[in-house]
Amino acid sequence: MVIRIYDTMTRQELELKPLKSNRVNMFVCGPTVYDLCHIGHARTYIAYDIIARYLRARGYSLFFLMNLTDVDDKIINRAKETGEEPLALSKRMTEEFYKDLSVLKIHGVNLFAKASEHIPEIISQIKQLIDRGYGYQVDGDVFFSISKFPDYGKLSHQKPEELTKHRIDPDPRKRNPADFALWKSQKPGELGWDSPWGMGRPGWHIEDTAITGFYFGPRYDIHGGAVELVFPHHEAEIAQAESASGEHPMVNYWVHTGILRIKGEKMAKSLKNFISIREAVKKYPPEAIRFYFASSHYRSQIDFDDENTKRAVQTVESLHATLNRMQDLMKSASKNAESSRDIQSILEMRKKEFHSAMEDDFNTPVAVSSLIALAHDVEGLVSEKTSYEDLEKVLAVFTEFSAILGILEKKEPKREPDIVPDLLNLLLQVREELRKKGDWTSSDRIRDRLKQIGIVVEDSPEGARWKLGIA
Repeated sequence: MVIRIYDTMTRQELELKPLKSNRVNMFVCGPTVYDLCHIGHARTYIAYDIIARYLRARGYSLFFLMNLTDVDDKIINRAKETGEEPLALSKRMTEEFYKDLSVLKIHGVNLFAKASEHIPEIISQIKQLIDRGYGYQVDGDVFFSISKFPDYGKLSHQKPEELTKHRIDPDPRKRNPADFALWKSQKPGELGWDSPWGMGRPGWHIEDTAITGFYFGPRYDIHGGAVELVFPHHEAEIAQAESASGEHPMVNYWVHTGILRIKGEKMAKSLKNFISIREAVKKYPPEAIRFYFASSHYRSQIDFDDENTKRAVQTVESLHATLNRMQDLMKSASKNAESSRDIQSILEMRKKEFHSAMEDDFNTPVAVSSLIALAHDVEGLVSEKTSYEDLEKVLAVFTEFSAILGILEKKEPKREPDIVPDLLNLLLQVREELRKKGDWTSSDRIRDRLKQIGIVVEDSPEGARWKLGIA
């Protein structure tokens, strides 16, 4: 069986042939961490998580790298609004991003690489580009000269004259309006690092290629990201990486996820249709969100709406019910009962359907249909008379499918919040207020009662503290 991937560059499905045996290096553009991530991010990162799960399930040794843009104009501007240091803001938002990924069960990334932690690699690659004649300095800024790279536009399939029509930063100092920044000089009050061109910070595009060049080398297997990044971001990445190394292609397979819309419109805060991941998981179970996105092909443009998401919730609940029924039947099933050929035949058919779908450019909608069909098959075929061996086989296939999609995973037992420390601290605050009022009797009663249950209160110049002691 062969995995085929749709490549944005060639606009064709290509057979997956890793550069090194069964080892696959995959890079996905991470977020610019200036705010909470939205469900468009969720759609993209769930898609690559499923791709990663499937590649690993098929025996590929996958190294999944994701960058985090923690140095950017958006971060600087938001930091000014909040009164924070830019890197403190990006660090805080990075931690929130990790929480969102965990809730959505996106666990497959091997390494998150922050731009701020790779400044030496970024400076080194800019030096290479200048030395090779692709970069040029103007005052304290460095730009990439697209006229030096004839293939600029090959990923987005644009002609050179079309490149200046949109998403261009005007600057009369550029040789060409479409030239883009490799290094930006430091403005008053902004963060910056020392460089051969003075204090400054990297441009957006150079962060990614310096990171992938450091970890993967000049060429690697898969580059992923949202389709809106094709131009100018990914186009610029190709120009930088191939110009700096002299090797091409930079990437063998360009994989892009489609746009997610809200009621037919692109999500935007100005339109008041912006939904954060945090808001979405409060309203819907995380695995239902995963199921909803997996029900559409990762390259398709889809709408996020209540009706379809509620339907996904119901389907996931039904799948859980089927899974629970099989597990209950296994508890009393006979290990000596005769195996059913019908069950074996159904399992083989569903496995073929599922894997054929995933091999065809990770066609999750068809794979999801195979899982649902398997659940219907199970409801009609298994009973108290089904052998333990057959139930075990059915459960194994059911688990295999759901694990690749990232749903129906074992739920962690709900933990009650540990409120004891908070209650003790609150009690000490009440005691301190009593002391300030001169109510020593009540204050001592709280201290003595706590001692009786094994908690020692110590008064100090910095305030009261508690610790576990001997009653």
